[in-house]
Amino acid sequence: MDVTNAFLHGELDEENYMSLPPGFTPTSGDSLLPNVVCKLRKSVYGLRQASRQWYFTFANVLLAHGFVQSPSDHTMFVKKSDNSFVAMLVYVDDIVIASNDPLAVDNLKTLLQKNFHIKDLGELKYFLGLEVARSKLGIVVNQRKYCLDLIADSGFLACKPVSTPLDPGVKLSKDSGECLSDITGYRRLIGRLLYLTITRPDIAYVVHKLSQFLSCPTATHLAAAQRVVRYLKSNPGQGLFYFVDSALCLNVFADADWASCPDSRRSTSGFCVFMGDSFISWKAKKQTTVSRSSTEAEYRSLANATCELIWLHNLLADLHISLSGPAKLFFDNQSAIHIATNPVFHERTKHIEIDCHLVRDKLKAGFLKLMHVHAANQFADIFTKALQPTIFSSLLSRFNVSSLFLPNQT
Repeated sequence: MDVTNAFLHGELDEENYMSLPPGFTPTSGDSLLPNVVCKLRKSVYGLRQASRQWYFTFANVLLAHGFVQSPSDHTMFVKKSDNSFVAMLVYVDDIVIASNDPLAVDNLKTLLQKNFHIKDLGELKYFLGLEVARSKLGIVVNQRKYCLDLIADSGFLACKPVSTPLDPGVKLSKDSGECLSDITGYRRLIGRLLYLTITRPDIAYVVHKLSQFLSCPTATHLAAAQRVVRYLKSNPGQGLFYFVDSALCLNVFADADWASCPDSRRSTSGFCVFMGDSFISWKAKKQTTVSRSSTEAEYRSLANATCELIWLHNLLADLHISLSGPAKLFFDNQSAIHIATNPVFHERTKHIEIDCHLVRDKLKAGFLKLMHVHAANQFADIFTKALQPTIFSSLLSRFNVSSLFLPNQT
């Protein structure tokens, strides 16, 4: 659903004034005094508080009719009564509704139309660049049109594609190559690639890496960004498949690449989260501090993955979804697992921040289980380093990515 003139519904709780619009004349025909202004009673487009006031107005209507705002995601509202459940996600003036009760959806539409001017756009097929397709097996989400537009605008629509988004032999640093005279194009391209990572985990690491050079990009960085576009050309319709019968359990793979940044010597953390067989969350991020050993870097990666698990657990609880057991966290570093399970290692870890030890706390509480996995089966490698084409393709195939637009796909 879409709200027409959303910002104009916002009620102002502060005094705001604006200049008279050009051509305005008083109804009585009298002349105006100099420096006359208008006092705003409602929000208008361009006002700094407009989006905030619109959201407050919208949220108050829902909360007054029994909806609960999710503490984990303030843009999500849920309502449960008996066997009926409704969830609503709001992005400015665009609304997505999910429910197991058609009558509850109709009642919600009536409520919204009573308070706002609403357009019913029907079944979800396209939302903020995300394309949604359904089948009896599940749901596919991709950004094919957005990706094709990006490739066309970059001038690579007729290029020869490559098999990996980043050449494993290239080490990017702030001193690689000569600085660009005009950095606008590079920043715009990276910004568009960042939005594409919503459904393309395969480019998450390289986009994370390239976004670190926005202040002073070089020709080498631009060439690496253009290689990502050439990689996207090989399969612009690739997306994620969410199974209709996924098991209600969380499985996480976490990894770290020690001192991988040549400029700061910080490590790179990466993790990926599965609900059953469905791939639901991932991240590649440079750690905030320098780690003194590879084990310390791996342990920090465990802490990052644990924080994501806590957030996902709370979000699923807001959706009234009960998990079948503790989350399983797969790791390929035995030393980091020993640190989390054995307090005798205090001498080796007393310099590590307290927040990293939340892994140990959650492990004792039974919230998660640490499982060792062989390095060859570490899915999170794709988020921590550039990989050879064979290894990259092998790991990507295990993420249940979907390519509806390729000839060999059904």
